[in-house]
Amino acid sequence: MLFAPELILLLGSLLLFIFTLTANNNHARKMAVLIGIAASIVSIASINQNGFLFFKAYQIDMFSQLFKVLITISMTVVLLFSNEMKDITPRMKPEYYLFLVLSSLGLVMLVSSVELITLFVALELSSFSLYLMVPMRDDREGLRTQMEAGVKYIMFAVMTTGIMLFGMSYLFGLTGTTYLSEIADLLPKLIKEPAAIVGIAMVLSGFLFKLAVFPFHFWVPDVYQGAANETTSFIASVPKLGAVAILIRITMLAAPEGTMIVKLLVICAICSMFYGNLAALVQKDIKRLLGFSGIAHAGFVLLGLLTLQQEGYATSIFYIVGYVLMNMACFLVLCQVSKKGENIEIADLSGLYHRSPLMAFTLATGMMALAGIPPFVGFMGKFMLLAGALQAKQLTLVILAALNTAIAIYYYLSVLKVAYCDQPTATDAIEVNFTTKALSIALILAIITMGVIPEQMLTIANQAVAALL
Repeated sequence: MLFAPELILLLGSLLLFIFTLTANNNHARKMAVLIGIAASIVSIASINQNGFLFFKAYQIDMFSQLFKVLITISMTVVLLFSNEMKDITPRMKPEYYLFLVLSSLGLVMLVSSVELITLFVALELSSFSLYLMVPMRDDREGLRTQMEAGVKYIMFAVMTTGIMLFGMSYLFGLTGTTYLSEIADLLPKLIKEPAAIVGIAMVLSGFLFKLAVFPFHFWVPDVYQGAANETTSFIASVPKLGAVAILIRITMLAAPEGTMIVKLLVICAICSMFYGNLAALVQKDIKRLLGFSGIAHAGFVLLGLLTLQQEGYATSIFYIVGYVLMNMACFLVLCQVSKKGENIEIADLSGLYHRSPLMAFTLATGMMALAGIPPFVGFMGKFMLLAGALQAKQLTLVILAALNTAIAIYYYLSVLKVAYCDQPTATDAIEVNFTTKALSIALILAIITMGVIPEQMLTIANQAVAALL
């Protein structure tokens, strides 16, 4: 039972591998959805499991199990609202589903990894699957932007992976161990050594890249635009859960004496918020807009981490869960509005309310939540992060973050103005199937519920973080 969620995804990957040999496109998606549902159920059932595997390199606890639930459910939601993956090259669909499940398997293994080499292997399993999924977009227009996006993605990733490995070698050289628990015991005596600070900062870079934090954000706009809408939906949400989980584990190594690490995180947070929000103001492609806004939101997530305290970590978990919900609501709408899988510009959403009131309301909920408008989860998450940063005596950072919230409101509401107030450029109604309608309503309810009643999710997040201490 300790390894059950991973086992479901691993066996599912083997089944999907058989589909790639037979090129059976019709059943590959159904199989992927079933694997996602089964993994979600098993993850929920095993949330209270505790133990170690693989010579204590793999830890099962409340923290890792919570993230496994979130990752498997998020993967399933992306599979469900992506319908037939209409922008993926038809002959590549079985391979696409195989790599999507493998990437999720890597993330699930990542959140349980408590040893540097295990952590690296899990990260690469997840990442290489994503590198392969990006170029699988159907090249019907002959622009080959997906190839460019794939090459940029892997080149930037290779660079940050090299930096991260170099940082791991520093930590091993200083402590003589690759186990995080043993490093945590030894590091307080070494935390003021330049080599220890450089080592932790370099290891953090690998996961700041996943979270798209400045200055590791360069891949975001081109990969978001070049990848298929379905692929972008996955990249923009699921890997960020794994990144936050490991960032919490790594920043805990620096607590409570890691003032230099805190300063680095403060600089990254400020730069991410300003760069992301200012760049988003001038975007016309909605995926690029969401990409830049994601960079800004990554800066907000860091507000919880830099407190180096349990409450701050729990708030970061709360915020990233809310961000995934908000993001999925927006991408669900984009996948439905895009008839053939083409990229959607903000102008293409003109009069969306007249073509599909439910899609327009789902988009409105997601955008207003991302903007931080009450009563949605985005408001509550930002409020708690700012309150935590204020308690940590980061007054300047709080003021700058509040300023960025005001900037973000402008471009999020501009999208809603186009969707509700402009005349539609197309008159045909958008057909939405039952599954998509149900997912839309579920996402709307979840975004509102977490905003109005945050205590339950926050309590779970606190319990998960407490398992690490």
